[in-house]
Amino acid sequence: MVNAVWVWGLARALGGEVLLRLEDHDRTRCRAEYEAALLDELDWLGLAPDLAPTDHFRDGGPSPWRQSDNDAVYAAALASLRGAGRVYACACSRKSLALVVPDLANEEMRYPGICRERGLAHGPGLGLRVRLDDGVECFDDAVVGPQAQAPAEQCGDLLVQDRLGHWTYQFAVTVDDLRHGIDLVVRGQDLLDSTGRQLALARLLGRAAPPVFAHHPLILKPGGEKLSKAAGDAGLRELRAAGAAPADVLGEAAWRSGLLRERRPVEAAALAGLFETRGA
Repeated sequence: MVNAVWVWGLARALGGEVLLRLEDHDRTRCRAEYEAALLDELDWLGLAPDLAPTDHFRDGGPSPWRQSDNDAVYAAALASLRGAGRVYACACSRKSLALVVPDLANEEMRYPGICRERGLAHGPGLGLRVRLDDGVECFDDAVVGPQAQAPAEQCGDLLVQDRLGHWTYQFAVTVDDLRHGIDLVVRGQDLLDSTGRQLALARLLGRAAPPVFAHHPLILKPGGEKLSKAAGDAGLRELRAAGAAPADVLGEAAWRSGLLRERRPVEAAALAGLFETRGA
């Protein structure tokens, strides 16, 4: 919910459009009913996107906003990287990496380059990685300020296709941001560390000017953990079933993410005003 408040509020304050992109790159976790439920919930909140996965391309063709409809696009991007000598096959699994990487639980585990020079032929059960150069990526985040990240040190060579043949989040969103002409990316601070590697990858794909990034605060539990349905935390469906009004939900999310000084309802049409008063 916080993300919706920030995305719609910033887009409207800046006179931009909201693109709702369905990032269903992991086919084992995505279902058509989840997409329908998401669109229904946004409609209930009064946050209909300007561009959505249900919008089709050229009269009934695949939607450019649904990743599972666009394998050919990602394959073409991969081919360009392969032509530049950047792509190699990787046989490593989390189980095998656990033998050589001490802190596997760390989300910022650096891939140590085990398969970089092995010259493996890509086939079933092998992933694909892109070689990243050493260096620092500097950018000025619109929320948290100046950042400097070293992707090669943080994550090592980037996995772009996993061992099951799924395109990874890091690769798919970077390709999509480039081809869709996205100039403002609004997302949670849990993804801040992904930015440097996406900037590096976008440059390899030919992007001259990167988008502006805005990483908003998250709603956290008292212990600092993120909210999770798997842990029994209430979601929008539960709040709606309990009788909450859309303005109550939006106002709560705005207050918890620092956009309001006090709890109060906020209508969808008023979200832009929360950012205009902040100098958006």
